[in-house]
Amino acid sequence: MNRSDTYVRPAAVAGMFYPHSATALSADVRSYLAAARSPDLGRPTPKALIVPHAGYIYSGPVAATAYVRLLPAHSTIRRVVLLGPAHRVALRGIALPDASAFSTPLGAIDIDQDAAATLRRQSGIGISGAAHAEEHALEVQVPFLQSVLDRFTLVPLVVGYASGDEVAAVLDLLWGGDETVIIVSSDLSHYHRYADAQSIDRATADTILNEASTLDHEQACGATPINGLLTVARRRALRVELCDLRNSGDTAGDRSRVVGYGAFAFYGDASARH
Repeated sequence: MNRSDTYVRPAAVAGMFYPHSATALSADVRSYLAAARSPDLGRPTPKALIVPHAGYIYSGPVAATAYVRLLPAHSTIRRVVLLGPAHRVALRGIALPDASAFSTPLGAIDIDQDAAATLRRQSGIGISGAAHAEEHALEVQVPFLQSVLDRFTLVPLVVGYASGDEVAAVLDLLWGGDETVIIVSSDLSHYHRYADAQSIDRATADTILNEASTLDHEQACGATPINGLLTVARRRALRVELCDLRNSGDTAGDRSRVVGYGAFAFYGDASARH
């Protein structure tokens, strides 16, 4: 039996990026969602989101403005393809975890084994327990997903030294229909003065809204998975909406060196094939 058949990846940043207590964590996430602007009645469900991944006191309010848009499809979405950059381990290509599930204080979420098996047959995609073990970019998204969806499986992918086209190929492979949502985890600019960050992040947001796959890692730490998503979104004629654009100076007060956060939703025909 492989380790991935039985191993549950434990929460690595509970108590640091978000509360360790299930009660406190659930209350925090629900408060962020309640404070987020409610989507207009009749709005379609997004096919994909870009959301930030800092500690919740910094980026939670921004992430919530995108996640609240999934609530109307809480029982329809049954699979989440989650991609984020590698922060702690040098990684070539794209990596699945060596695990059967991801755990947070809110419970464990099974990894979609059929999707994982399909991905393992593709070049440039491997398994790396090390890349996933302490990676926060994916983990901090899971409690939000547990709070807005009923039952779902997860396809967690850490993106290292890869191309946007390689990410796009993965997304095409797992695109699915209304049962699948794509989540890209990324912060924007890092450690600029408040006014400078506002200017940089506004330009980055415009690039995303124009679906130009040209972002670099100074603009967004998750530039590679974002560029892959933008490639697919452009080809499939998805429409992009800016949900929120702020930085840590807006959410946590200190404006001397801030980190930028953006939330975006992508809408279109989830069943389109091009």
